Amino acid sequence: MAVKIIVGLQYGDEGKGRASHYESKNAWMVIRATGGANAGHTVVANGKKYAMHLLPSSIIRPEVISLIGPGVVADIKILAEEITKMREAGVQIEYNNFGISERTHLVFPHHKQLDRLYEMLKREKVGTTGRGIGPAYEEKARRTNLRMYDLLQGKEHLVYKLDENLKVYKFLAEKANEFIKDHNLKEAIFPRICVEEEYQYCLKYIPVIKKFIGDISEEIDATIRRGDIIIEGAQSFYLDNDHGDYPMSTSSNPNASGTASGAGIGPTLVDEVIGVMKAYTSRVGNGPFVTKIENSEVSDKLRKLGGEYGTTTGRPRDVGWLDLVMINHAKNPSGLTSLCVNHLDTIGKFDTIPVCVAYRYKGREIQRVPIDKENCKPVFREFKGGWSTKGATTFEELPKEAQDYINFIEEYVGVPVKYIGVGPDERQTIIKS
Repeated sequence: MAVKIIVGLQYGDEGKGRASHYESKNAWMVIRATGGANAGHTVVANGKKYAMHLLPSSIIRPEVISLIGPGVVADIKILAEEITKMREAGVQIEYNNFGISERTHLVFPHHKQLDRLYEMLKREKVGTTGRGIGPAYEEKARRTNLRMYDLLQGKEHLVYKLDENLKVYKFLAEKANEFIKDHNLKEAIFPRICVEEEYQYCLKYIPVIKKFIGDISEEIDATIRRGDIIIEGAQSFYLDNDHGDYPMSTSSNPNASGTASGAGIGPTLVDEVIGVMKAYTSRVGNGPFVTKIENSEVSDKLRKLGGEYGTTTGRPRDVGWLDLVMINHAKNPSGLTSLCVNHLDTIGKFDTIPVCVAYRYKGREIQRVPIDKENCKPVFREFKGGWSTKGATTFEELPKEAQDYINFIEEYVGVPVKYIGVGPDERQTIIKS
């Protein structure tokens, strides 16, 4: 019986869904704990590809209980459509294997408009997904947002809550439209969203999700005493609102402690924290990127080999070499017990592989991440590439150069590598330790 947290150590898209799904083979329960539909997990199992935005990656295992925790903000339209789509693909999603916390907060159409409004007013654009996640967390903190519980309390209650929730949007939209007209901006006018519109939005999707909504804490408490629980994180350490590249971050705390809190499980109950990373680095959205590859020919090659396009947005990701300063800096705040290194097969296709082992910062070399990371330049150590992982099923079967690469990551970070991804399918996973 163990509780394991799966977290990302870079800028997201490291393969957390794959790691979580792999770990879920022997688990009783998997809990999606943070973020919203701005996150995307892609899992390839038995040759079939599944893309999920809100459902835990374990949902394709009917014997595992999959839950959405209170730390998530969920768009019921996206969730309902995802449930329907997965069912059509033959995935079993029923009351006995899936649940949604009644404390999970909601994302509404006006949140997406607020997302657009805030980006319009910023000089430095964050490059959000536009899914309304930040405004939903904002209204959660302002104590005006709605939760899954509110969907089940009848029309009078729901209309009252929606009216309260919409007041700020109505005020801001009116002022924003005046600003657009006064400055002759090309920005589209912000629509008037009334209570009835969002009420009808709720009515359309409540029938799909209502039977899954409830108090999940009792089930979690019971499972802790009898089987393994996987807490599935979203986004990553460097998108964390406190510890990441603020303000170029997400709106929640996807570090290990924030992920545990979002699931409703205390820190003393956690047995393992598995940090997921790529054998290189990628980023979608704006913000500092110390090891970004500026040579377009090289970056295009890596992007194509790694399939570096956002699960949620489809946007091409910026790509760069592995930054071990970042990984090491995230080690202690994350409480890492092991690492999962994905895309070892991808990086091996380069003859020479630079790895960042220090930053040049204000005239000196450092091995930490300062708050003004944009002022850092990478100090690289080169590794010999040109390897193929094809056919390797154990660490010892990997080419020596690939083994050296993994061993150096372990040595630098001081955390053992547990899993190595050498292909997109979960069967292409090597267990090292």
